[in-house]
Amino acid sequence: MTSTAETPGSDAFLASLAGFVHEVESAGRQAAAAQIRELRVLAAAGRLAETQSAGSPGRVREHDMIFRSIAAELGGVMRVADRTVQRRISEARVIVEDFPGALAAWETGAITRGHVLVIVETGSVVPPELRAEFETAAIVRCERDTPNRVRSELEILAQRMHPRSFTERHEEAAAGRCVRVVPGRDGMSDLVATLPTAIVEGVHDRLTQMARAIIDTRGERADAAADADVIGTDTRSTDQVRADVFADLLLAGTPALDDTRDTTAGPLGAIRARVQVVIPALALAGADEACDLVGRSPIDPATARLLAGSTPTWERLVTDPITGTVLAVDSYRVPSAMRRYLQARDQHCRFPGCRTAAIRCEVDHNHDAALGGATKTSNLAHLCQRHHSMKQFTAWRVRQQSGGVLEWTSPLGRTYREDAPQPAVAFTPAAPPHDTGRAPF
Repeated sequence: MTSTAETPGSDAFLASLAGFVHEVESAGRQAAAAQIRELRVLAAAGRLAETQSAGSPGRVREHDMIFRSIAAELGGVMRVADRTVQRRISEARVIVEDFPGALAAWETGAITRGHVLVIVETGSVVPPELRAEFETAAIVRCERDTPNRVRSELEILAQRMHPRSFTERHEEAAAGRCVRVVPGRDGMSDLVATLPTAIVEGVHDRLTQMARAIIDTRGERADAAADADVIGTDTRSTDQVRADVFADLLLAGTPALDDTRDTTAGPLGAIRARVQVVIPALALAGADEACDLVGRSPIDPATARLLAGSTPTWERLVTDPITGTVLAVDSYRVPSAMRRYLQARDQHCRFPGCRTAAIRCEVDHNHDAALGGATKTSNLAHLCQRHHSMKQFTAWRVRQQSGGVLEWTSPLGRTYREDAPQPAVAFTPAAPPHDTGRAPF
């Protein structure tokens, strides 16, 4: 039985929680300092190997031998394989030498290790001469949000700064699409398909809808089994059902094992994927602008135009090329204008750090409707089921300010500001032409 001192909201409970938070903050700072120190040492070890072999006739081979030797020495202390140390040295040099600004921001606590890794991963495609510019813009964005939230935006920024067009690089990458088998343990293997992102998202979303339809009919199937004196119930998880339906579709062409056509869930074969794509107006007009697959990563404009123009189960969000505001949203599911606006504004769950796409979230009354909260955009925001429930059943509270800004308050009274996501595309007006002093014609 829970004592009064342990009850959530009691002084004892809050004091214990405050202590945990303080310890985590302190441990995080110490861990970051240690990680940064190790990065600098590993990078210096890599430079040592390069310096020692400089000028040697057999420079490549000698560098490799020295590099191996240094890695083996460090590996003995770190208790990891020398190959692993070599890889970590190479990664450390990239961070320390190619992205010094991100490392410095991490060192001051402005961003975290996760932010640094995202900046390095997304910025690796940017030419060296433009990397500093990319890094500066990326750090500013990272200071305001979590690593998983900023990845998509930084990917698009990096694509725009690349000298080769996104379409050209996408076509080249798509030529390498394939399906391969990776043997696993205990009679299991991974079937890996490398496909364009839009296709993969559509496939996964359709499997998810099928799995949910099957799970939703469990009660009816259990009742039918009981009436027929059949023993056994379906206890598979969503992941397991998704995998089973995937195999059914590939091997039999239909979800033969889980045909739900005779239930209220409807035929599984009629389910189609629904994916939200943010398309700049210039991309619809034919410009080579990377488009944003909300909650995931950029897709090529040709795919976005095809989806926007011909597939009714995809939602089209068109943004103004100057202000970045939403111009239009098409949906054959006929959502209300308010819901379309909120999906365009929020893009994803508005709890700090969560990136579940808005189309998979619930619209929440920030000030409960039962307590007088009005149904208006300034009191509504998207929350995924997890964070919607947490708002309802824990001491976390939220208040919406102007501009779609949410202010979350934790049980300890800490506040976390959650800005509305920036539109995927936002351009500034061009400078006016220089005045020559001549009268117009």
